[in-house]
Amino acid sequence: MANNILEIKNLEFSFRTYGGVVKSVRDVSFNVREGEILGIVGESGCGKSVTSQCILRLNPEPPGFFAGGSIKYKGEEITTKTDREMRKIRGMEIGFIFQDPMTSLNPTMTIGKQIEEIFVGRKGISPKEVKERALEILKLVGINEPERRYKQYPHELSGGMKQRVMIAIALVGKPSIIIADEPTTSLDVTIEAQILDLLMDLRRQMNTSIILITHDLGVIAKMCDRVLVMYGGKVAEKGTVEEIFYETAHPYTAGLIKSIATLDTSKDQKLVPIDGTPPDLFAPPVGCPFAARCEFAMQICYEKQPENYQISEEHMCACWLRHEYAPRVDIMKRGMDGSGETGAAGETSQSEEVRA
Repeated sequence: MANNILEIKNLEFSFRTYGGVVKSVRDVSFNVREGEILGIVGESGCGKSVTSQCILRLNPEPPGFFAGGSIKYKGEEITTKTDREMRKIRGMEIGFIFQDPMTSLNPTMTIGKQIEEIFVGRKGISPKEVKERALEILKLVGINEPERRYKQYPHELSGGMKQRVMIAIALVGKPSIIIADEPTTSLDVTIEAQILDLLMDLRRQMNTSIILITHDLGVIAKMCDRVLVMYGGKVAEKGTVEEIFYETAHPYTAGLIKSIATLDTSKDQKLVPIDGTPPDLFAPPVGCPFAARCEFAMQICYEKQPENYQISEEHMCACWLRHEYAPRVDIMKRGMDGSGETGAAGETSQSEEVRA
């Protein structure tokens, strides 16, 4: 078992707004090991990006603030560090690939200068060495004619090339962790495949840990060792990629899997959507955040937060259906309980006991 390079425990992060306090991240816990790719998946607004930006303290404080929890990188607490201390970690220790390269790059600066920004104010490295490092990293991420690209501006590059530059910026400091926030969102499928293959190659060459944030389950299946499924600012399920896809335990995870087409899906077959809308994080539900949209919801789901049930060493699920008294349901088959009868909640005498 590889060592944990990053440990997040019971993280809570909120934003103060004119409308009230938005509880964006609620009691999130996970770890990242050396050399692994951890996927974080969930629909828009579930807290993926806010969680990842908490690691580098990129969320504005205020209006954002840590309401509780701990983030430890190589044993050092992140949440109490000053901005000056965080500058030593950003880029050099932990790199960040932002969501949209079209807006993340500075249009008034050359590519070379933007890559070299990471070394501004750092001692012990000469301008010549900085340029050599920039050209070396441009070549590493597959950019042809690095000397020429070094002098160009972002508008002179294609979308795929800009994304490679974003990866180069994240890698130039040789960090231990790279956080990739939906790195292929604005790219076509051909370029997307090239960028994902590039990240895999870099992981092999540099043994860099990667936190990959996406809503694309296909990317998760191809890239990741372990997966974190988030909903309503909380962790719904986590486990190895095989456990998440083949031993699915949470109805929300099942809903995500059922809502995508596979090679076996016929053209006449309808995809199964997840009805309803995400919870209001100004006033989060007292019970399970997914209860209002869950076809298997029981009374207790609306009244009390589910416990974290440990299914295996890696596999955890926060769902009352894992309780020993809960009705047996097949969450991969819509509205079916263990006896073959349909029903939104799988009403049985056992479910009455769960409610108690």
